[in-house]
Amino acid sequence: MDWTTKIADARQRIAGHAQITPVMTSNVLAPVSVALKLEHLQHTGSFKARGAFNTLLLQEVPPGGVVAASGGNHGAAVAHAARALGHRAAIFVPEMAGPAKIALIKRTGAALTVVPGEYANALDAARAHEDATGAMAIHAYDAEATVAGQGTCFAEWDAQGLDADTVLIAVGGGGLLAGALAHWQGRRRVVAVEPATSCALHAARAKGGPVDVEVSGIAANALGARRIGGIAFDLARAHLDDALRVEDAAIAEAQRALWQAHRILVEPAGACALAALRAGAYVPAPGERVAVLVCGGNIAPDPLAG
Repeated sequence: MDWTTKIADARQRIAGHAQITPVMTSNVLAPVSVALKLEHLQHTGSFKARGAFNTLLLQEVPPGGVVAASGGNHGAAVAHAARALGHRAAIFVPEMAGPAKIALIKRTGAALTVVPGEYANALDAARAHEDATGAMAIHAYDAEATVAGQGTCFAEWDAQGLDADTVLIAVGGGGLLAGALAHWQGRRRVVAVEPATSCALHAARAKGGPVDVEVSGIAANALGARRIGGIAFDLARAHLDDALRVEDAAIAEAQRALWQAHRILVEPAGACALAALRAGAYVPAPGERVAVLVCGGNIAPDPLAG
């Protein structure tokens, strides 16, 4: 598959719709200088808007509109993109999405259904809606248009002058990771980081293919996919350099460090990749240049809600 062309086309397609998010360098967050891309400043607070806009601009939307199942961030991104482009959206989220992300989706005006249980339960409900209405489903991570859209984040980072040997990326279902691997294809080291209590990638690598896992923990409403996407798994087999797990305590500590050092306020998922550096799960080699993708900012509870 020609991912390079797909990502380049997606970047042109979503120009003017997705934000160009800023980058910075920190000398205090880890034992080494760290390049950061602040993708939590993307529309609706996560990288997900890239894949949502790419999908909606690439395909003809039927009269039934669009439908998405989400732990929160994907649903908000699809709802935002649909409203911006004049389409109806039905979003299904599990209760574990939490009040902040549920409120964010409500503000887009989408038809929102909160489903008891986990992401898998919301996905079942979304599929039933798709069958009943003919709405176009936008998968949160395991679709070519979604992966190409997320890949634009890394093409953009390169264009902003990224100077790094290794990039650490949080992984749940794998859409963001797949976008990075599809873009770089071995030209940079990519290290995946997932919570120890929600580790679909680790299980897939151990079993030789995607399998269902139990999910829990402080980042589960963003990184709590029960099964890694097939696209991400295939790209990881070809191009992933390493995959690490971090504990909830390390994620929370990295979240605090981003706020205390730089007044960067992120949700736990947004601090997961940095946690690998701070907790020593990833130890850079002497002289190694390291970068971290800060992926999500929808903290719960919303500190300014009211």
